[in-house]
Amino acid sequence: MGFIMTAEGHLLFSIASAVFAKNAELTPVLAHGDWWHIIPSAILTCLLPDIDHSKSFLGQRLKWVSKPIARAFGHRGFTHSLLAVFALLATFYLKVPDTWIIPADALQGMVLGYLSHIVADMLTPAGVPLLWPCRWRFRLPILAPRKGNQLERFLCMALFAWAVWMPQSMPENNVIRWSSQMITILQMQFNRFINHQID
Repeated sequence: MGFIMTAEGHLLFSIASAVFAKNAELTPVLAHGDWWHIIPSAILTCLLPDIDHSKSFLGQRLKWVSKPIARAFGHRGFTHSLLAVFALLATFYLKVPDTWIIPADALQGMVLGYLSHIVADMLTPAGVPLLWPCRWRFRLPILAPRKGNQLERFLCMALFAWAVWMPQSMPENNVIRWSSQMITILQMQFNRFINHQID
């Protein structure tokens, strides 16, 4: 399987992702959301994809959930795939009533945390099977075993600093514009799919 990102790395990466998403105003809900909803929610779910590994942080604590999932899909299977991502995006754009116990900004924070885990795992040599059940793995192996966890920590802290500084200093940055456009496109495609199913 090769080098995998640690729980600490995923926690730091999820915080950086949440800060970026809010400062970049990727959605109106995030733009006007409460920091105390978004960041804790992202932290809450950033380790969830590894529930399919009994030796992971969550897997060791929720073995009764982890073991059946691991047997059914293996590690870095369904929980790290586009199928899971699309399910999360559907949740991301769910219209949350004001009476719900989970606020809309917290719900989007939870989705961000989960997605940040998949993106972070793509930075390791093991990659992720985005097209699961196809075994092809997508990777951008910036993190490597020989470089150890120090590089992982440095990368996550650098991303956090960039997330705090960049969106506010460069509001017209191409990265922000591209991210917003991608979210809009995904939302349109999802709405078309739902409308087609209803028809």
